[in-house]
Amino acid sequence: MFRYAVVGDPVSHSKSPLIHSLFAEQTGEDISYVAKEVDAQNFDDFVVKFFAGGGSGLNVTLPHKERANKIAKYREPRADNAGAVNTLFVNEEGEICGDNTDGPGLITDIKYNNGIGLGGKNILLVGAGGAIRGVLVSLIEEKPAAITIVNRTIAKAAALKSKFSNVLDIEISDYENLHGSFDLIINGTSLGITGEVPPLCIESVNSQTCCYDMMYGNKDTAFVAWAKDKGASKVFDGLGMLVEQAAESFLRWRGVRPQTGEIIKALRRL
Repeated sequence: MFRYAVVGDPVSHSKSPLIHSLFAEQTGEDISYVAKEVDAQNFDDFVVKFFAGGGSGLNVTLPHKERANKIAKYREPRADNAGAVNTLFVNEEGEICGDNTDGPGLITDIKYNNGIGLGGKNILLVGAGGAIRGVLVSLIEEKPAAITIVNRTIAKAAALKSKFSNVLDIEISDYENLHGSFDLIINGTSLGITGEVPPLCIESVNSQTCCYDMMYGNKDTAFVAWAKDKGASKVFDGLGMLVEQAAESFLRWRGVRPQTGEIIKALRRL
């Protein structure tokens, strides 16, 4: 049996063990997958010992993604661009390698699960932290007409604008100076944890706007509820992204990509 785990702090809320058990059942892969709560001080030691002890792969969640990027000796280009790793594995030489499947997971959920095209769209990204950085390359590759990043501190948004200036001229703003409406708004902040929403102006949303929250919950997140109240045409949470990025990790580890549609539906029913 091949051993896998998700590591974070906290991690008890994670649906990843259930998702990967469903993947294993569907594909016939012989794996175990558990959640491990590890604090920042012990993260490096845990990763090294996990792989030294025969572990096959790790998913990495908050707050360890940037540290995982530093631990990995080799990284996929999309992980390098993101500066964050959510999937760890070892190569044939036993060296720790890293990937970031968040971007592909988001794109698959938006485009294929929810039928929203991204090419030629005017997109607003809310936040400039690790969640947005992890998906920005994948969004740029979809060739939107424009991407605007709004963040409380303009400096963090400016850093992302500068990093990707060679591929797209990203607009940046703070909340006070944000104007106009958008085709798609993606919330990458963690404000929903405390039931808050970003202070977006009402004009950001019109009857044609789609809103997507990268967070998810057993009921509407605060941002999902806000978007519905403001009359957005379509509103989605991040459960589909969670399953799709997990499927990308599973593909990386096991060489087979699970079918995700029925699993997303099953999780919605829980």
